[in-house]
Amino acid sequence: MTSASPTKLELFHAPGCAACDTARGALKAAALEDAADLVWRDVNVLDELDHTVELGVLTLPAIAIDGQLVFASLPTPTELRSALARRRFAGS
Repeated sequence: MTSASPTKLELFHAPGCAACDTARGALKAAALEDAADLVWRDVNVLDELDHTVELGVLTLPAIAIDGQLVFASLPTPTELRSALARRRFAGS
């Protein structure tokens, strides 16, 4: 029997992005509250430009879940929790 792999969430941001900095805490708290097995990763687009382009990130902040761009613009904590719940439900 294999266990499900943890959900991977990436927040794409850039240094000096006020919207990114403001949203990070609330979004991370909401995501971790809803998904105990979540792996959160902050992705600085300047350091990981190839990965950013590969996923199609055009605006910041953006969020990818399990390697797919899910939010091309900033979601609310409620929208993020809903997206995580849909992914869990679809994977079960």
